[in-house]
Formats: sequence, C-alpha cells, structure tokens
Amino acid sequence: MAILPVLTYPHPTLKKPSQDVRDFHARLKELVDDLFETMLMNGGIGLAAPQVGENLNVFVMDVSQEDKRNPAGITHHEICMINPKIVSAQGEIAFEEGCLSCPDLIVTVDRYKDIIVESLDVEGHPQKHILTDLEAVCTQHEMDHLKGILLVDKVSSLKRELYSKKRVRKRKSEKDVSLL
Repeated sequence: MAILPVLTYPHPTLKKPSQDVRDFHARLKELVDDLFETMLMNGGIGLAAPQVGENLNVFVMDVSQEDKRNPAGITHHEICMINPKIVSAQGEIAFEEGCLSCPDLIVTVDRYKDIIVESLDVEGHPQKHILTDLEAVCTQHEMDHLKGILLVDKVSSLKRELYSKKRVRKRKSEKDVSLL
C-alpha cells in the first residue's frame, strides 16, 4: 500500500468526469487499498479516485462510529464503491462539508438524507448500500467527484473567485518555498 498525493483545486484533472471500471484486476485492488490508506493518513472520511489522478468511478469511505462496546471506542465501517448509482433517495439534510481537494473550504450543502446505492465491489460483484445521514452525505460528495463536481462548485461565483485566487496564491508561495 502507498500514500498517494491528493490533487487540490484548481488542478484540471479534478474537473474531468470519470470512466466506469470494466476490468477487475490486481491493479484495481491495489488502487482501492491505496485510496483507503491515503484517506486515513490525510484525516478524511472519503476519497475518490479522481482526487489522486485516476479517472475511474471508484471511491472509498470510512465513516467511523463511536462504539462504547468496542475497547478502542470506535467501529470502522470501510466501504468501497465502484461504478455507483443512486437508485433511491429521500429526505433532506444540510451538512457542513470539507474536502481534501479543496483545503480550507467548508460549505453547507443540501443533500439527500437517505439513499440506496447500487455498485460493484473490488471483485466486480454487485452490492447494495442503504445509507443515511453522514454516510449518505459522504457518498453523494464522493459521487460528485466522479462527475467532476467539486465542493467549490457549490458556492456562489464571488466566493468561488475569492477561493480560486487564494488557492493560486498559496500554490505560488508553496512553489517559491520549494525553491529555497
């Protein structure tokens, strides 16, 4: 397993829609393992393949739950979805979201509260997920990445322009520092 570099806005790869996975081979399993490791090492709860430069309809998430019965106090719920499709959605929830590809940006986004998603697992077997609350929000957020939609696309054009300028300045300063 490897920790992959996470692309950040305004990297153009993040805006490209992803392609369905057709080949289920060892490289795909390796990518999924790398996505989980990268997500956890960066403190995220979800990560889509386009965020690491892979133009595939794949994402992982781990919305850990507090569990008083578990000695560690947390129960992990790792999920990988390949070629996901929402087949049912209902209710609404407004949730403050952050994103590893849009650092320093928190946006309140309206999402479906309850969803049913059909997808494939890493071996190509069909699976069905019934998700609610944070798991539903995280899934919808990651599915946006698969379509080339970023968190910054959920804000007004003025806020997007200000954020873009801030990100360009930060990238320039990071490049300047790396030259020292």
